[in-house]
Amino acid sequence: MPIDDCSVAAKPRGRTAALFVTPDHTALQTVCFEMEINMYPHRESCFPGPHELYFKNLLKQKNQVMEKNGNNRKLRVCVATCNRADYSKLAPIMFGIKTEPEFFELDVVVLGSHLIDDYGNTYRMIEQDDFDINTRLHTIVRGEDEAAMVESVGLALVKLPDVLNRLKPDIMIVHGDRFDALALATSAALMNIRILHIEGGEVSGTIDDSIRHAITKLAHYHVCCTRSAEQHLISMCEDHDRILLAGCPSYDKLLSAKNKDYMSIIRMWLGDDVKSKDYIVALQHPVTTDIKHSIKMFELTLDALISFNKRTLVLFPNIDAGSKEMVRVMRKKGIEHHPNFRAVKHVPFDQFIQLVAHAGCMIGNSSCGVREVGAFGTPVINLGTRQIGRETGENVLHVRDADTQDKILQALHLQFGKQYPCSKIYGDGNAVPRILKFLKSIDLQEPLQKKFCFPPVKENISQDIDHILETLSALAVDLGGTNLRVAIVSMKGEIVKKYTQFNPKTYEERINLILQMCVEAAAEAVKLNCRILGVGISTGGRVNPREGIVLHSTKLIQEWNSVDLRTPLSDTLHLPVWVDNDGNCAALAERKFGQGKGLENFVTLVTGTGIGGGIIHQHELIHGSSFCAAELGHLVVSLDGPDCSCGSHGCIEAYASGMALQREAKKLHDEDLLLVEGMSVPKDEAVSALHLIQAAKLGNAKAQSILRTAGTALGLGVVNILHTMNPSLVILSGVLASHYIHIVKDVIRQQALSSVQDVDVVVSDLVDPALLGAASMVLDYTTRRIY
Repeated sequence: MPIDDCSVAAKPRGRTAALFVTPDHTALQTVCFEMEINMYPHRESCFPGPHELYFKNLLKQKNQVMEKNGNNRKLRVCVATCNRADYSKLAPIMFGIKTEPEFFELDVVVLGSHLIDDYGNTYRMIEQDDFDINTRLHTIVRGEDEAAMVESVGLALVKLPDVLNRLKPDIMIVHGDRFDALALATSAALMNIRILHIEGGEVSGTIDDSIRHAITKLAHYHVCCTRSAEQHLISMCEDHDRILLAGCPSYDKLLSAKNKDYMSIIRMWLGDDVKSKDYIVALQHPVTTDIKHSIKMFELTLDALISFNKRTLVLFPNIDAGSKEMVRVMRKKGIEHHPNFRAVKHVPFDQFIQLVAHAGCMIGNSSCGVREVGAFGTPVINLGTRQIGRETGENVLHVRDADTQDKILQALHLQFGKQYPCSKIYGDGNAVPRILKFLKSIDLQEPLQKKFCFPPVKENISQDIDHILETLSALAVDLGGTNLRVAIVSMKGEIVKKYTQFNPKTYEERINLILQMCVEAAAEAVKLNCRILGVGISTGGRVNPREGIVLHSTKLIQEWNSVDLRTPLSDTLHLPVWVDNDGNCAALAERKFGQGKGLENFVTLVTGTGIGGGIIHQHELIHGSSFCAAELGHLVVSLDGPDCSCGSHGCIEAYASGMALQREAKKLHDEDLLLVEGMSVPKDEAVSALHLIQAAKLGNAKAQSILRTAGTALGLGVVNILHTMNPSLVILSGVLASHYIHIVKDVIRQQALSSVQDVDVVVSDLVDPALLGAASMVLDYTTRRIY
């Protein structure tokens, strides 16, 4: 089937798209733009869409790039080619560079097997393409064995520095996975020349994989052909911003090949009596990691081809170790003189395209078979392990371990003469304009040093002082009326891990649970790389912080009077222990981690089940002569107010605490005055302050009045604090703070002296002030800060 028939769906509606349509290739940009739309619309492409901005902003980009690179200098690009295979990929890029002389200067370096007569002197095709070859380097040490490959790399490394010093390129373009390319990349990297690597990230087999990935590590920029290759490069820690998914440059020519006279090419290479789809192309290279096996497989391939009895074009193998033995096998079997075979050293790429496009089958282990040939849907038999990791189209049949010629012969019978869908895995015909745009985006002012994008890794324990400071931590304990909480808190105020249990009712159960939870948390801290400096405890009631004793607790925490917390914890954990009232801890948390940080004087009011607080004066926490300072919940705001838990009347806590709101909610509920449309209280659920707040939000006038009264009482207490302490800030903390803030500010505007009306009142933004305050006692003291 003609190549045109293979791409019926690719025929554009209107104009024909072809990449190289004029002798001087000036139509490259316009044609490539059309090809994205016209080529294979029935198959979804994995490549980016047309680069319309590339064409619209061409002149603008030119000026920007030249200004960026300094002195309006063109980008000097060195393209180094080593053999016939890599030239087929590099030539389209070279043509593209040549068509834009206002942007680029092109230097061509030829080395490797290009310059060897036994391999066809393929440098001549570069000259025929009208490229000036700046330098020819004879770098191949003959022998075609492992040692010769190593010596060839060494010879190239010796010769290349003089060439690169003379040319002084801004960037070198290197292709693929050959040992010659490794020498090029190594030289350029050591001489601080930027490297653009073509076809990185792919997976094949043999030593080629190692060489390809080594070049990837040396290269600064990457042009890859498939999505998988792109992901492999990212997985190899290459910078995503320096990776271009462009497709294979050779596809720009493959998908635009429109040679109607393909039969003359077939007759020239295979004879006048050969028809399209009735011949085989064979191209097999040695596998350098298993030379003996690859030579044996080549023997079996030739035997199978002789038995299959079809005209076959056999290309000589490349120059890798083992190729000399493979040539001996060909001559031993008389391939060069067999009537069914044509053995050749080299076929020009344009003609090779036509030969594989119209072949009945291609067989061997060349990357061309699994990559380029898919563009035509030609059936391929891939032998052995050399290309085992490559992505392939459905046209490829793998014969991974051919132990007899029968297996290869069966594969030939299965594949020969079939026609498969054309594959676009490796390209869509628009690689070159993408690559040219990518080259123009390179900023020569950027640092040359590569940066690898390593995934985040958990740091190991070290003796680095910054690391140690980051992991200094405290055990914080909060004894609430309902729950007992223990947390590991870092120096930055981060709660690394938190443990919560119901607070037992009896002293013995409670003290045992505290010890158990702290021991477990301390053990876990070691695994988390946290260095525990001490234990801080926040508890309700009156506390003697000097002795670590709870003098009197609240009614919510029973059997908790005259309790020595410091001794049992310190004896068990062998750590220093600090204890203080929960209101004081809230103030300490604000001083270290919250809105009081850096302030000399401020007051914290805690609005929760009860009302507490803490006072910071001249950066210090005020305890009072009997450790009773900052009992702000028991400031009296009304002589005939409701009863308070302290035994007095009219305290702030009697109006604005969670217990006070719960009491008022129950009264309303008992009188059927609480619930409004949109809310309900299940029979098994106790009425709480939250129900009162919900009712107020839903428009319950009585609930709104109760909240307003509670907020007013709290506001009057704040006014008294302002008149007494004259702090620079008042911080409302706790679950009810946000519901009171606006009412409190209104009361201050109405009741406070004008000299204190400018004092700000804010809601705390700390999530766990009691735990953070308990931790701050430890962290401040143990890091030599005054407490």
